[in-house]
Amino acid sequence: MKNLPYRQIHLDFHTSGDIPEIGVEFDKEEFGEILEKARVNSITCFSRCHHGYLYYDSKKFPERIHPHLKNKNILKEQIEVCHEKGIRVPIYLPVEWDEYTAKEHPEWVIIDENGAPVQKVFDAGFYNAICVNTPYFDFLKEQIKEIIEEFSPVDGLFIDILNIKDCCCKYCISEMRSKGINAEDRAERIKFAQFKLDRFKKEMTEFIREYDSDCDIFYNVDHIGTKHRKAIETFTHLEIESLPSGKWGYMHYPVTIRYAKELGLECIGMTGKFHTAWGDFHSIKNKEALEFECFNMLATNAGCSIGDQLHPRGRLCKNSYELIGDVYREVEKKEPWCIGAEAVTDIAVMATEEYLPYDKKLVMDDLVGATRMLQELGQQFSIIDSLSDFSKYKLIIMPDNIVVNSELKEKIDNYIKNGGKIIASYKSGLDKESNKFELDSLGVRFISEAEYSPDFIVPEGKIGEGLYNMEYTMYMKGLKVENTLIGQPLSYANNPYFNRTWEHFCSHLHTPSSGERAYPAIVGTESSIYFSHPIFSQYEANAPKWCKILVSNAIKMLIGDSIVVSNLPSTALINLNEQKKENRFILHVLHYIAQRKGSTIDIIEDKIPLYNSEFSLALNKDIKGIKLVPNNTELKWKLEDGRVKFAVEKIEGHQMIEIEY
Repeated sequence: MKNLPYRQIHLDFHTSGDIPEIGVEFDKEEFGEILEKARVNSITCFSRCHHGYLYYDSKKFPERIHPHLKNKNILKEQIEVCHEKGIRVPIYLPVEWDEYTAKEHPEWVIIDENGAPVQKVFDAGFYNAICVNTPYFDFLKEQIKEIIEEFSPVDGLFIDILNIKDCCCKYCISEMRSKGINAEDRAERIKFAQFKLDRFKKEMTEFIREYDSDCDIFYNVDHIGTKHRKAIETFTHLEIESLPSGKWGYMHYPVTIRYAKELGLECIGMTGKFHTAWGDFHSIKNKEALEFECFNMLATNAGCSIGDQLHPRGRLCKNSYELIGDVYREVEKKEPWCIGAEAVTDIAVMATEEYLPYDKKLVMDDLVGATRMLQELGQQFSIIDSLSDFSKYKLIIMPDNIVVNSELKEKIDNYIKNGGKIIASYKSGLDKESNKFELDSLGVRFISEAEYSPDFIVPEGKIGEGLYNMEYTMYMKGLKVENTLIGQPLSYANNPYFNRTWEHFCSHLHTPSSGERAYPAIVGTESSIYFSHPIFSQYEANAPKWCKILVSNAIKMLIGDSIVVSNLPSTALINLNEQKKENRFILHVLHYIAQRKGSTIDIIEDKIPLYNSEFSLALNKDIKGIKLVPNNTELKWKLEDGRVKFAVEKIEGHQMIEIEY
């Protein structure tokens, strides 16, 4: 496996045909010098943009060259100067979004179920989605072939915009009919759309390999998830587009990277230098935010990519690259403790998107809630699917909506027989029809949906440690269950007087508890703890601390103390990695706090130092020494009760701690 560059730029160049003098100020030497000074070692540059225009002197498609492109060799010169400086240059082209193609070939545009093209004539933006099941595929192959012939050797191809959209064009309808697919059923059309994109990737990769046996290949969509597994062999690596100040937010990346790493390919994280998102010209991100976003990529074993957009006149913004350079110089210093590292985890969370129909959300609420909760608790965890190796983990969490079929039941039963533990919540463990728990090991029997909502729980014993002896509101409706012989109720749900309706309601929000005990809310067995409420979706919705404490107690009851125990606040992120070749662990600690300063955007503006941070790690290795890196400051440490313990006087922003064995 080749090590991808860790300091990348993704240089957008979507440029309107109504703008004159494209590239007129492009200076080859200045371009290279700015990138070199900013310590960039890879930059993705454009062959074709969403407007459909080309930025090189195409012999096959001269009509597509941008009508006002002053320097038809701009892409060629970008590649030449970067290669002179040892900077890699993958080449960009889009798939579904191409304004020129959509206007010239409206018969290739995706058709909705009403027979209308998927386009918005009077909206500003790229809404003309093109179907890859049309002759457009032939054009894409010819353009890629020209790129490889013109710019060989090609470092890589970044092939963008492959969204799952159901299509009713004549090509798709004809093929669905031939395959016996009910095209009237949208769910079936969605499945066909996924099949169509997977086939596209496989056929395109095979085509590329006829002309280039070595270039990197990446197919981009705005989320990498369980649907990628079927076609993962068509990728050479993964790039996680996740601009926190855009639609993705600050929770998309930590969810996505933890699953993407399960797919076995190198990963690159991608943020942007923009204050908001793509196309935000003449804006710049706060340095603290860009630091956090890049350092968090390092902490989760990914390289860094920063999105930028070249001005139509062809000059990079020097101030933007001063900012990028400030961050990338720090990344460069940290790289030796990051390259080849692997996460050390003992908990896995199952990705709910594998079990739910196609959804327009990038990530599901219960998975986000579980990730947020575990990050705040300092737990070391991965995100997996049903094909992952369960044996690597002490505990598997099934958040809210994990449907269990016969294959998954057998796999989980074997996992539990071999000592594995399970936390499940709400509908996780039910069969597809949601009327029977397939996992006997959970110790619960399904009765019905809960009759009342909200209802209330009174945690008792170990599951309630750290909580008052009082009723706690569970805002989202749960399931009515009863424990089987092997299940022990750890907490019961109490009913309200009545559900809130227009006919009878109390006060402003919800009806208080009647004190009437209803049914078990938390059930435990030797190998599992089950929550009858959607506790992880609830945490994503409004973050009741009692939900987090209940889950934390459940984890401790099942597998004991975490790999990493600390006195850090919940705002700190803790990631433990291992570089096996170097015989060392690397503990990453990040403390940057995102604030909702605007109604649509989270902002990181300050670094809040942490003082006198204490750590206790269970590592099962003979430790030789501990130091802060990259400045190589030795730390005092001791072994106690099988755990290595040490303290750090001050952590500001991001700190890596090397633990040599």
